[in-house]
Amino acid sequence: MDLLLILTYTAICVAIFKIFKIPLNKWSVPTAALGGVVLIGALLVIMNYNHPYSEISRQYFVTTPIISSVTGRVISVPVRDNTTVKAGDILFQINPVPFKNRLASLNAQLIMAQKDLARANQLLPKGFVTAREHDTNVARVQQLEAEQANAVYDLEQTTVRAPTDGYVTQVTLRPGMLSAAIPLRPVMIFIHKETKYYIGWFHQNSLLRLNIGDDAEVTFDGIPGVIFSGKVKFVFPDLAEGQVVPSGNLITANPTQKPGRIPVVIEITDPNFENYVDILPGGAYGQSAIYTKHFHHVAIMRKILLRMAAWMSYIFPIH
Repeated sequence: MDLLLILTYTAICVAIFKIFKIPLNKWSVPTAALGGVVLIGALLVIMNYNHPYSEISRQYFVTTPIISSVTGRVISVPVRDNTTVKAGDILFQINPVPFKNRLASLNAQLIMAQKDLARANQLLPKGFVTAREHDTNVARVQQLEAEQANAVYDLEQTTVRAPTDGYVTQVTLRPGMLSAAIPLRPVMIFIHKETKYYIGWFHQNSLLRLNIGDDAEVTFDGIPGVIFSGKVKFVFPDLAEGQVVPSGNLITANPTQKPGRIPVVIEITDPNFENYVDILPGGAYGQSAIYTKHFHHVAIMRKILLRMAAWMSYIFPIH
């Protein structure tokens, strides 16, 4: 951005020197250079502070790692890459035979235990069984009922379903592979069908100028030359660089650690954005600018520079 402003001033100076035929001498050249330093420096300070710009901006989306609740061999994967599914649709199925056998075994044991309890109920009043033996039969029935319920649940979990409306991307799971009930071993990544979040990462010296509801504009590298209007929706109150977790180490100053930037959520309100939703991939990179109520006349410079940056994306990324 700063380079674009300097190049623009240089082009204006060259044009003025040629049009008005100003001679290049020890007075005219230093005057133009010094004037550029003062003018551009003042404009940059006012513009950058009151109408901040972020060259690090990205569209974020929430995913859910799909992990089966039971371990087994996959027998079918009906879901397809990037195909929209509804909540409850089948993603993949695990071989249910071992779980059916387990449930059948528990059903047989429960029937026998219920018969033993029925006999104990008849014999207890006659004194042929003790109260302890009767209570043992009751506990056995209750235990088998609980195990039966768990077995039914495990059998249901052999069919893994979509948690919400959305889609699975980059499906690499195939029949014959083992799906393990291990939190660190997801077999799919599910992307929810919901609004994506656009976050601009701004320098901390702009903190006093950021307010909810400020006008904003964003542009994406993948859509050169197009600017989308929006609003500041949320300013995160914490930075990852200050996060502390329990450990055996004391907090210390780390001069090599970067100060971190303020994450600002920008809601794109431009109706024209709907025409590009299907084109723009999740995680798309871009630039953003926020226009505050302070020195609002200077905002026109930021808008021009942002548009110049958007057109430059046709050639190469500016970051």
